[in-house]
Amino acid sequence: MIYLLLSILSSSLIYVVFKLLDKFNIRISYAIVINYLTAVVAGYLGHSKSFELETITSASWFWGALVLGVLFITVFNLMALTTKINGLSAVSVASKMSLSIPIVFVIFYYNESASALKIIAIVLALIAVYLASVKDKKGISLQKGSIIFPVLVFFGSGIIETGIKFLEQNYVAQDDVALFSMTLFIFASIIGIVVSLYLLLVKKIKFTYKELLGGIALGIPNYYSVYFFIQALRGNLDSATVFLINNVAIVMLSTLLGIALFKEKILRKNWIGIALAVVSIILVALTTQ
Repeated sequence: MIYLLLSILSSSLIYVVFKLLDKFNIRISYAIVINYLTAVVAGYLGHSKSFELETITSASWFWGALVLGVLFITVFNLMALTTKINGLSAVSVASKMSLSIPIVFVIFYYNESASALKIIAIVLALIAVYLASVKDKKGISLQKGSIIFPVLVFFGSGIIETGIKFLEQNYVAQDDVALFSMTLFIFASIIGIVVSLYLLLVKKIKFTYKELLGGIALGIPNYYSVYFFIQALRGNLDSATVFLINNVAIVMLSTLLGIALFKEKILRKNWIGIALAVVSIILVALTTQ
C-alpha cells in the first residue's frame, strides 16, 4: 500500500510542477526533455546493480520498453495538442478515463475477480473522474472533427498503463524495476532531444536556465511515479484495484492541491466528483477484505 500512496503523491506533484511551469512561463518543450533526462539519471542512481548497455539491449522487456518510451512522448504531445484544440478538461477526462482499458485487460487476461461491488466501484470511479476533471460549466466542447485527439489520448494513455502491467508481470525481474523504468525514459529522451535540436537550431527558440530547473523539478516525481506504480502493481492488491485507486486518487488530490496552492475555482460538479471518488475507493477497498 505504501508504494501506491507514493505513486499517487508523485503523480500529483507532476501536476503541481506543470502549474508552476505555466506560472513562470517556462517553455514546456525543453522542460520535458530535461525531465526525461532527469528521470534517466534518477533511474541510474536507483538501480542497485552495475550494468552495461548490453544488459538493457538483451533484456526480454527491451522492445516493449522501446514502444512504451515512444508512446510516453507521443501521448504527451497529443495531450498538449488536445489541450490547445479542445481545452484542459477534455485532455484530463480522456487521460484519466483511460483507466478503464487496463482494468478490463487485467480482469479478462489475468482472470482477476470482478464482483458486483467492484463493478459498481469502477462505474462510480469513471463518473467521479469525469465530474472532477471538467472545469467548465458547459462541460466539454469539441470542435467539429477534433474528437480524434481526445480519443487518441484515451487509447494512448490506456495502452501505456496496460503495457506497463503486462511487461512488469511477465518480463521485469524484481531488481530490474529501476532499470526498466530508466529505459522507458531513455527512449523518450532520444526522441525529445531530436525535437529539441530542431527547435533550437532551426526554429531558433532559446533554451534558458529556467527550462533546466523546471525540467529537473518535473523529472524527479515523473520517474518515481512510474517506479512506485510498478512496485504497487507487485503488492498485495489486485491490479484492477491499483489502477482504480491510483487514477481516481490522483484526480482527487490534484483537484485539492489546485484549490490549496493555486486558488483554483471548483464547480459543484467537481465536489460531487471528489465525493464519488471517495465512495468508489471505499467500495473497491471493501472488495479486498
